[in-house]
Amino acid sequence: MLYRMEKLVGMSISASDGDIGKVKDVYFDDHRWAARYLVVDVGGWLEDRSVLISPFAIERIDWDYRVIHLNLTRQRIKDSPPIDTDKPVSRQHEMEFYNYYGYPDYWSGSMLWGAMPYPLMPAVTSSSANVPLAAGAKPAPADPHLRSAREVTGYRVQATDDSIGHLQDFLIDDQSWGIRYIVIDTRNWWPGKHVVIPPEWIKRLDWAGLTLIVDVTRDAVRDAPEFDPALEFTREYEASLYRHYHRPAYWQ
Repeated sequence: MLYRMEKLVGMSISASDGDIGKVKDVYFDDHRWAARYLVVDVGGWLEDRSVLISPFAIERIDWDYRVIHLNLTRQRIKDSPPIDTDKPVSRQHEMEFYNYYGYPDYWSGSMLWGAMPYPLMPAVTSSSANVPLAAGAKPAPADPHLRSAREVTGYRVQATDDSIGHLQDFLIDDQSWGIRYIVIDTRNWWPGKHVVIPPEWIKRLDWAGLTLIVDVTRDAVRDAPEFDPALEFTREYEASLYRHYHRPAYWQ
């Protein structure tokens, strides 16, 4: 099932022994296109500190009551390595985070989650995240592929020949946490229409220019099947989308 990333924002986070706060942002990876962390505002519980929660920690999501249940205790979260979410997250901070929780890292394998297609704990963890920083070595710089969903929402989307609208949201796979589509609002050009584009069709990311350039024409977007957030996202709709663009579907 696919769901809109913006639905996560504002949801309550419940540890195994009590609530800890609410989701205020999502950090995603623009290299493999997956949601990597929930940024959780814990209010006054941890001195107004925000914490990162990995999909590895999520036990289930209660969409009706808007609660994300974790397999972690409050104390475990409280003792996690502090990360300044107002600054870019460095790979060294990620390594410390993954070491602390004992998660396998996602950046050293060929699949979406490293050696796994889903954020599931393997029977035996073998991870480059567990390699400590060598003495005298400089910490890794900020990971250029980690982005704030809240920050990039509203970025301009450019087709091969002209502007087509702005980035409104992302559609996430509920099992892999992979970003399957970006949602584009075309109202500044084609009023009242939303369309979706797979991130694999993005040619270039101009973060300085606040622009995503996609490998489709403006006319193709205008005539594409419309995305209605109020309707169920079906395989039939996806198939019509790929047929329209004359491209092979990801499941084929």
